[in-house]
Amino acid sequence: MDDVTTPTPVEIAEPDEDLVVELEDPWVTIVWNDPVNLMSYVAYVFRNYFGYTDEKAHELMLNVHHDGKAVVSSGSREQMERHVQAMHEYGLWATLERQDA
Repeated sequence: MDDVTTPTPVEIAEPDEDLVVELEDPWVTIVWNDPVNLMSYVAYVFRNYFGYTDEKAHELMLNVHHDGKAVVSSGSREQMERHVQAMHEYGLWATLERQDA
C-alpha cells in the first residue's frame, strides 16, 4: 500500500483573447444625440459618470453630435442596464445593444 501515484500534469491551453472579450463584454451602452442637451453637458456626464479624461469625453461627445450616437461603454448586460439607467437619470437618451461580433 506504499504505492503512491503522482498525478500527471495536464496542459491547459490559453483561451483565444478575442473569444474571452466576446464572452465577457457582449453588450454596449449607446448614447444618442438629442435636441435638448448641450454638448458641454454631455461631455461633463461622460467625465463625471464614466471617469473619462477630458479628451475622451470630448471625443465621445463629438461622436454623439456628428454621428448621432456613440458607444460609451461595454460589458455585461447587467452593467450596461445600470449605465443606461444612469444616462437616463442625467437626462441623456441611451440604449443598450448586443455588441457586433
